[in-house]
Amino acid sequence: MISFAINKAFFLHALNATKKAISTKNAIPILSTIKIEVATSGITLTGSNGQISIEHFISIENDDAGLLITSTGAILLEAGFFINIVSSLPDVTLDVKELPHYQVQITSGKSEITLKGKDVEQYPRLQEVDTQNPLILETKTLKQVIAETAFAASTQESRPILTGVHVMLKDNHIFKAVATDSHRMSQRQLTLEKKSADFDVVIPSRSLREFSAVFTDDIETVEIFFSASQILFRSDNISFYTRLLEGAYPDTDRLLTDQFETEVIFKTVTLRHAMERAFLVSNATQNGTVKLEIADNAVNAYVNSPEVGKVHEELDIETLSGNDLIISFNPTYLIDALKALKSETVCIRFLSPVRPFTLAPGDDSENFIQLITPVRTN
Repeated sequence: MISFAINKAFFLHALNATKKAISTKNAIPILSTIKIEVATSGITLTGSNGQISIEHFISIENDDAGLLITSTGAILLEAGFFINIVSSLPDVTLDVKELPHYQVQITSGKSEITLKGKDVEQYPRLQEVDTQNPLILETKTLKQVIAETAFAASTQESRPILTGVHVMLKDNHIFKAVATDSHRMSQRQLTLEKKSADFDVVIPSRSLREFSAVFTDDIETVEIFFSASQILFRSDNISFYTRLLEGAYPDTDRLLTDQFETEVIFKTVTLRHAMERAFLVSNATQNGTVKLEIADNAVNAYVNSPEVGKVHEELDIETLSGNDLIISFNPTYLIDALKALKSETVCIRFLSPVRPFTLAPGDDSENFIQLITPVRTN
């Protein structure tokens, strides 16, 4: 029967990180619980929604945890309820003690609360992933790649494969991540210093966003392991499992070309602000678009919304070369693309009014390219 004392703030932080894998609306009721396993070496918290599973280990040797273990064991507690209780406790420390019939008594200061738990045997076992030969990446770098690509994945379940990010390693050191919803695409490539085994997987974009929330910036590196159906991201204290998407990802390389007719370099922030202003008016119209007109060495943006009004904005440019052009597109896609860019300038290349246009950092410092499909207008 479990019995331990712990620092409340530290415990709450670990509980909240684990809770990110727990869904409030779960088809399997047992997955609304959090598993608490107490061993002599520390406490392991486990949460899962069937798609994502998180294990968070609190070591007895971690001074910040203030962990004192009296007896070992395991129990399941209703996650949301238990975390709310812990957060409301008055003292800086709390004691957790298991009573007969799967009950747990939580004591803090003058408060004493008893909760009903469940038998840990009811909890599904996590599928094991072979933890040999990890791919090791800097957490900061991986989170940046996710921020640069995951936003372009589809949110529509009609084509499940497009709700993921296609991640692969080629020639043992070329790491590439790409996402598309068939209207836009974002691709980031890295050259790794240390070689690793090639792989080719599609990871749900929702899982990657949760990974970024769970793996904080103080975690320097992350180990990555694969099985046929799962991927495991692991640090010293956190194991983050997610299922992989099945199916063949479309060949996005064929969308990219070195050819272009017109090239414009903008200041990233200035262009983004102009598009945000245009979006306010275009958003009032169904299928609202922005028309970009490149002529006479100037770039103008136009929005015409019968319900709201008009926008005409002459855009500041750094350089412009090539042919005149008129093209229309969804401003939301351009705003999202510009948010993902870290460079001060952005280079946009146009091929024709009906062909996708590309965006890349103006300083060409990263192997990062985005693509947006225009909207055909009369």
